Amino acid sequence: MKRSAFTLIELMIVIVIMGVIYTLAISNFSRLSDTSKKLRLDNLKEYLGSLKYAKSARLLCLDDCSTCSVYLDGNKTKSIDGFLDDSVKTYRYDSSYGFIQKEPEPFFNADGVEESVCFSYTLDNNKIGDQVLIEYKNKFYDMATYLQDTPVYDSMQAAQDAKENLANAVLR
Repeated sequence: MKRSAFTLIELMIVIVIMGVIYTLAISNFSRLSDTSKKLRLDNLKEYLGSLKYAKSARLLCLDDCSTCSVYLDGNKTKSIDGFLDDSVKTYRYDSSYGFIQKEPEPFFNADGVEESVCFSYTLDNNKIGDQVLIEYKNKFYDMATYLQDTPVYDSMQAAQDAKENLANAVLR
């Protein structure tokens, strides 16, 4: 007996296989578009954390901050233009004194010459970043959070109040 058409079961199996392939393709495409989002200070931790590294991921901006570079495990992998300018400031929090401006750590190029650092932010191998508050264009980005998105405040006082409220909640 010679068959000249597909059975209903065969057609259903093909449709199910095509559906699975389509679903996988769409989910991979949306994941690709998520990692290609524009880099901003409020998604800096997520951006660096999405990269592949063993020891550290660092965003380093030299001189006037017009160009920043991504370093993975100490190796420069990417340059980013126009991300920040030299008005960016970084603060660390002290429970006794509040926010204190933090000077960037020194950076030595491949020739061993120290370069002027405008801004630096680092994630370690556990994806824990520098515990700092970043001031940029009248917004304050609290990089000290672990399991939530980066809070953004309109004033340093609002950021300080949030820190004090958190400390009081922990003490209760």
